[in-house]
Amino acid sequence: MAFISRNNTLAGLLLVAATLHGSLAQAQTKSFEERKQQIHAMDQQVSAEGSARKERSEALLRAEGVPLPAGLPAIATQANAHPRSTDAVAYRAMALLVVAAKGSGLDQPTVDKLVEGYNLAPRFTPEESLFIANPQPSEEQRIKFSWRYESAWVLLWALGYVDTLDKPQNVCDVNSAAAIMLKRTPEEFIADAKPRPLQEVLDQTDRTYRYDWNVVEARMKNTAPPAGLDASVTYERHYAFNWLMGYMGQEWDDVNTDT
Repeated sequence: MAFISRNNTLAGLLLVAATLHGSLAQAQTKSFEERKQQIHAMDQQVSAEGSARKERSEALLRAEGVPLPAGLPAIATQANAHPRSTDAVAYRAMALLVVAAKGSGLDQPTVDKLVEGYNLAPRFTPEESLFIANPQPSEEQRIKFSWRYESAWVLLWALGYVDTLDKPQNVCDVNSAAAIMLKRTPEEFIADAKPRPLQEVLDQTDRTYRYDWNVVEARMKNTAPPAGLDASVTYERHYAFNWLMGYMGQEWDDVNTDT
């Protein structure tokens, strides 16, 4: 059994999807003022660890020719991060792979078999549950959820299944992502995971945060993202890392990418 590769249909959807990500509003669990105050409080807690991480990120971006957005603070440190458990990350990755497969065109009977076989019904978010149950989702919905492969790729990396995360300029290997899941039972998928150290995940989180601010600034200026960054890949990675680190305690459907 194989997932339908997104790469065959992706070229015609890239521009639409990038615009879609820029315009879709996310459900908010905290008011803007509450989030702003919490971001400010986090900024006040910057430690030597956070400052050093920021410097490493900026050095890497500079070497890649990626601009350094002015004024971006360091992110959470190991002491104040709230990483998700291995089980939670593993089931989130499996759920994302299935919704992304449906978004990319996987037929409903096969989707239903995967949901049952991996016991994913209770693992889907409210938005995902509606999409999975809908036999004829809109093209807009399909595009949105097809991009969840990129979020899943981050979680697969965090679980040790993906070796490296390169600069977010190319889409992930969809078939490899699917194979990682399909060759294992849910229990094996969790047992075989080799979660990365928190410091390594925070390093990537900080880097991705800075990549995404470049994308946001480019969108505001109505220009292409710099240094070959892909807007949708970058957004999905930022989204996944913020959930992974428990940013502001938000659940998946409510994740913000303001920091």
